[in-house]
Amino acid sequence: MKWEFALLLNLAFVSATHHGSGRGHRKGCLDSAVSSKGMKIVDGVNTTASRTSTEGYNFLTNQTEQYLVTSLPEVSFEFGELYSGSISMDADNSTNNSSLFFMFKPASTAVDEVVVYLNGGPGCSSLTAFMQENGPISWQPGTFAPVQNPYGWSNLTNMLWVDQPVGTGFSQGPITATSQEEIAADFVRWFKNWQRAFGISNYKIYLAGESYAGRYVPYIGSAMLDANDAAYFDLKGSLLYSPTIGSFMYAQEQIVAYPFIASHNNLFNFNQTQMATMESMHLGCGYQNFTDTYLTFPPPGYQLELVWNSTAMQSCAPWNYASANVFNINPCFNPYAINLMCPLLYNPTGTAHSTGQTTAGQTPYFDRSDVKAAIHAPNITWEACAPRSVFVGSGGPENKGDTSADPIQSVLPRVIEATNRVLVGTGTFGKLNLVESGLTTPNSDFVVISNGTLLAIQNMTWGGELGFQTAPNATFTVEMEDLMYVDNFAAAGLVGWDGAQGRMGTYHYERGLMFVETMQAGHMVAQFQPRAAFKHLQWVLGRIDTF
Repeated sequence: MKWEFALLLNLAFVSATHHGSGRGHRKGCLDSAVSSKGMKIVDGVNTTASRTSTEGYNFLTNQTEQYLVTSLPEVSFEFGELYSGSISMDADNSTNNSSLFFMFKPASTAVDEVVVYLNGGPGCSSLTAFMQENGPISWQPGTFAPVQNPYGWSNLTNMLWVDQPVGTGFSQGPITATSQEEIAADFVRWFKNWQRAFGISNYKIYLAGESYAGRYVPYIGSAMLDANDAAYFDLKGSLLYSPTIGSFMYAQEQIVAYPFIASHNNLFNFNQTQMATMESMHLGCGYQNFTDTYLTFPPPGYQLELVWNSTAMQSCAPWNYASANVFNINPCFNPYAINLMCPLLYNPTGTAHSTGQTTAGQTPYFDRSDVKAAIHAPNITWEACAPRSVFVGSGGPENKGDTSADPIQSVLPRVIEATNRVLVGTGTFGKLNLVESGLTTPNSDFVVISNGTLLAIQNMTWGGELGFQTAPNATFTVEMEDLMYVDNFAAAGLVGWDGAQGRMGTYHYERGLMFVETMQAGHMVAQFQPRAAFKHLQWVLGRIDTF
């Protein structure tokens, strides 16, 4: 939802270096991800490495060779088998001139499954996740150059990142969508064409994504179930980070905003008058009573229907009030991770500021002509998030032109019940202490607030019951040792200081749904806590049965 915050910020105003080069070998290390073979250093500067061999590539054929990525600018190491390009929505390209752009990284070891990863927005490119979250290459804001990602999800499975719907990233065609049902139908049609191009059939399919993909993924999953075609749509599970599954501008933002701010005011630093204003909104608009009633385990019943009107309800908008005032205090405020402070870090993918602005004079990595040529991208302007809506018209539950019902009403329960492997994850900051009456669970994501996500879950029926019957309280631990910075510690004589993380959050499982709050993670969980995200995926894929 990266452009989403900039848009909401406008409404709010109207109303009121580390270069991670560590690649040391450690027991349990993901060897295929951390090999330094092929690296070139010239006068201390990394240069592009050329591929030395395609031996053992599982998906390389005469048909797929056109998509093979042989090198990437600034990437100084071999990254193995990688494909990218555009594939038409229709197999014969006769009735529809739309195409979706993809990046495909096969697994280190052959497996008969594919994980599809989608970014949100709506209209944000999944290439940002490829580069900064769960792909084989990691180029984080403020770092010198891209490095290998030892926690890349292709170490577990075949990974496919897709720019969708039409109008997102490098995907092209007329924008016609008015609903999630239409977007899902387009994606399912495209995905079958993609599988045919790569000779894939009878694979287990998993859908994953973040933010507004909380709407994309359940609807696409439901469409796959409707297709009843195990050869191409054998859906086995889903993973959703910081997902917009309920009334996200109301229940997942405004209602839970003040308790969030009160728990984190050491980071916001609002004065007493500002805090009193937001507290008055919270109490006067009934938000405290709402959460006292419905953020309970088990819930007493369905919640009152919530419809947000950004024009008429500004006096009940503590989230908007905070967004309109926080930049006076911290001009570098980042709602995706509120613990980040000035200065603004150079971001290779382009977006350096919450307003959506890039670093002056910068060409985003994926908008460079040499990068476009390397990944077989169309010669169009690439932006991390689309400058215009990917929906036509207006209206819908959140006034975005998306007329579909919230996923909790039907499609998400259906996917949970069909697969029994759905994970909903949020990011937290600080200790975890859910207090039902005060909503004080600390978390660092101010875009989709964790307790708002719990409110959405408590308003969803699946497996014959409404919501979780028990509050999340089990300890989530991460046993994987550091693989990214191990050489740095070794060089400093601090071998062993960067071991397993241990306790990293709280989780709860009921009736096929796993909920996980991950500590020290913001909106993009896989970016801020990649080891935890790696374990989340292990559960979704069935590699482990519990945390």
